[in-house]
Amino acid sequence: MWPRIWPNGSARPGSVSRPLAAGLFLLLCGPISGQQRFEVASIHSSKFKCMGRWDFEAAHGAVNAQNAPMLRIISRAYGLTDDRVSGPSWLDSQCYDVKAKAPGGASERDLMPMLVELLKDRFHLVARRVPDQRPFLRLVIDRNGSKLIDYDQAPPLNPTAQDGRLVFMARHMPDLCERLGKVTGRPVVDKTGLTRDYMIMLSYLPLTVPEGADGTSDIFTAVRDQLGLRLEQERGMVEIVKVDSIQKAPSRN
Repeated sequence: MWPRIWPNGSARPGSVSRPLAAGLFLLLCGPISGQQRFEVASIHSSKFKCMGRWDFEAAHGAVNAQNAPMLRIISRAYGLTDDRVSGPSWLDSQCYDVKAKAPGGASERDLMPMLVELLKDRFHLVARRVPDQRPFLRLVIDRNGSKLIDYDQAPPLNPTAQDGRLVFMARHMPDLCERLGKVTGRPVVDKTGLTRDYMIMLSYLPLTVPEGADGTSDIFTAVRDQLGLRLEQERGMVEIVKVDSIQKAPSRN
């Protein structure tokens, strides 16, 4: 505990003075270095103009995106799903190619904050995290444990749809939450703590999820039985990112 500072600004004998205490507080709690940035970064508008597939990968000290919508780049940079980013309508229709390499020694956890800084530098992004009240789904590990298989250890899969069922594949938890959110019509918040790459394939019947569903809808069952995960319904404050301003064209590389 800090020593008591008296109204006249003096401290008891043997205690720390106000200026010195403030200095020590900054030393202990304040930032000691600037935000890390990518060593090399290249951003271009995609020649495919958002047609066809897109790809986004952040691993091995680098971020690589091809034909990725700006909405997805921002959501990944902030660790959220697309439906938790609010901004200009063009974010989902303007796509970009990104190649960025982190300096040596940067951890995988550093990559997304560095991507945020890159967006601020090249697109003059101004965004803020704000709370928003809404119904949402929590994705957690089921009581019997996860059935997900690491991507590098999974056998080749051949997704096929039968009996009117739909099939989708994903590799990362944010992608899985994104797809589950589109199926259920609600934000899906990842609370699994699973961070590796996985071979995720889910087959389900395209049934709507009514308000107040009890968890017996097919998508709930499919997630539990096939993935060893569970969707739990909640209503409360969800963090979203509000984009106040951003330019369409990146500054020169």
